[in-house]
Amino acid sequence: MARFRLSRLAQADLARILATSAERWGTEGQRRYAAMLADAIRKVAAEREGPITRARSELAPGLRSLHTQYSRAEVRKAKVRRPSHILYYRTTAPGLIEMVRVLHERMDPSRHLRGRAPH
Repeated sequence: MARFRLSRLAQADLARILATSAERWGTEGQRRYAAMLADAIRKVAAEREGPITRARSELAPGLRSLHTQYSRAEVRKAKVRRPSHILYYRTTAPGLIEMVRVLHERMDPSRHLRGRAPH
């Protein structure tokens, strides 16, 4: 399993997502969504180019994505009806993955990722 780190933008994205989850669904909903997101990140670290991931080189070289819908089935304690975020990540060194952004599925990733080397 690869190690991973979160870019500053991904950290801010996650903070916003979890704050919104708490506002809308309370502490328990926030906990479930956080557990589901953690599972998605572990999936990427375990198999960064797996069948449930997608190459996103049209946005930036080496960029890949994973929709959080692929994490919900396996996290029974973190049941989330309709996960709606996409992890964008890239390999930055052997055995190290950087989570670049975590965006809502309705957001246009090209507005947040294209042509930049995210940090």
